[in-house]
Amino acid sequence: MSGAELAVEDKKIYGSSIFQSPFPEPIDGKINTCQFLDASRGLVTLLEKFGKVFTAVKCDMNGNIVKLNNKYSTNKEKYVYLNDMILSEKDSSEIIATDALLWLGRGLHLVQRFFELLVEDVENSNTSDELVPLLKTAYKETLKQHHGWVGHQLFALIVRMCPNRSQVIKCILTENDNYEKSIFVTKMGEFISRLKNNVTTIIKFYEEHGLEARIKT
Repeated sequence: MSGAELAVEDKKIYGSSIFQSPFPEPIDGKINTCQFLDASRGLVTLLEKFGKVFTAVKCDMNGNIVKLNNKYSTNKEKYVYLNDMILSEKDSSEIIATDALLWLGRGLHLVQRFFELLVEDVENSNTSDELVPLLKTAYKETLKQHHGWVGHQLFALIVRMCPNRSQVIKCILTENDNYEKSIFVTKMGEFISRLKNNVTTIIKFYEEHGLEARIKT
């Protein structure tokens, strides 16, 4: 089956979903700016369907996407890759894009880990519909270390609003009426893999260039 045929088949199965805007594959440690921002917007749109539980993360991610897009729009040829956009600030006092990508990456890391745990849950045929423990684990392993006391308390409140597994899967599949475990696991695995590659690349990039030290976190 060709790439075009696969795309058509995906649309039949999933309708309009995050699978239609996958994160780009990093090339030599560089991430395509336009594709990354499109995929990030698609993910924010999905998070909106999950209700209030991801409101804070969604708003933060969306604000950072806007900041990065504004910078990208000033010189699309120069900033084809996120790396070039961020490095353009390294020797200046400006850190808008640097700060925006750092926090967007952290938000994406939370979602990535949550999705990984969800897929593991599905693969293990867990009969529980409760996802609060998965979200708590994802937060503990990702965003918690970057939040202060207030952030921890806020999370403790909103985590209770986490939708159940059936609701989350329905949001991800959108128009799909016939849920198939194997297809869901495969497509989510592919999506998560590319998302994780982007998150890992951003983390490594910031470490290699000492970029996080420029920002008061």
